[in-house]
Amino acid sequence: MEKTSLSALQDVIDRLTAPDGCPWDREQTPLSLADYVIEESHELVSAIRSGNLADIREELGDVAFLLLFIARLYEKQGHFSLDDALDNNRAKMIRRHPHVFGDVTFENRDEQLKTWESIKRAEHADAEGQPQGVFSSLPESLPPLLKAYRIHSKAARVGFTWPEDEEVEQQVEAEWLEWLDVSASDDIEAQKHELGDLLFSITELGRRKGIKASEALDFATRRFLRRFSRMEELAREQGRDFPALSLDEKDELWNQAKAEEQAANSQARP
Repeated sequence: MEKTSLSALQDVIDRLTAPDGCPWDREQTPLSLADYVIEESHELVSAIRSGNLADIREELGDVAFLLLFIARLYEKQGHFSLDDALDNNRAKMIRRHPHVFGDVTFENRDEQLKTWESIKRAEHADAEGQPQGVFSSLPESLPPLLKAYRIHSKAARVGFTWPEDEEVEQQVEAEWLEWLDVSASDDIEAQKHELGDLLFSITELGRRKGIKASEALDFATRRFLRRFSRMEELAREQGRDFPALSLDEKDELWNQAKAEEQAANSQARP
């Protein structure tokens, strides 16, 4: 019988970690591979956001390799197998989707998410049967913008949020005014405090519109870098030293790069 891609890749991992395999791979542990999972996951996210299918396929394979590698190490240590992990996840998904695999119905998506959160907390109850805290499962190492999004999302699922979007907009405006007030002072710690509050509130405003602040900011930075690169290219084409240009001259190049991009995007639309 022909091997599946999954089992074939597991065979590669077994060969790499065999006594006569790769010295580097043989030294790895789940802990030593943890940072590689983070790095490769970021590369996968970057590829997905770029839309480059070849890069997505490659990075997806890299992440899958690391996950299989880690699972194999735990299996060799006698803890659990990949099948155990997958079976556990399958049961969890069925349990957390009673509206799909059971006869439960929800009036709206908010009710569904609240039930999801309730089931999740109950799954991790303590020895006395008490459910875990709302934020107990929040990874400490999450990037700040993503962490802020998750905090708002989890808080909303237990009813701790502003009832109306307008109230969030008012909160953002209030935080902006507080930032303006403190930015005129020399109190750096107070400035950090108010800027953090402003970003935290903006993150919630975006979440309510279905926008993740981390993703939106990532697209903004990509857009800036793309246009900046075009500015430098335009300066070279004109035989000018970009760093030596005045701000007004740089603004002219920026506006040209921006106009070119908007024109290209307009032509690409059906």
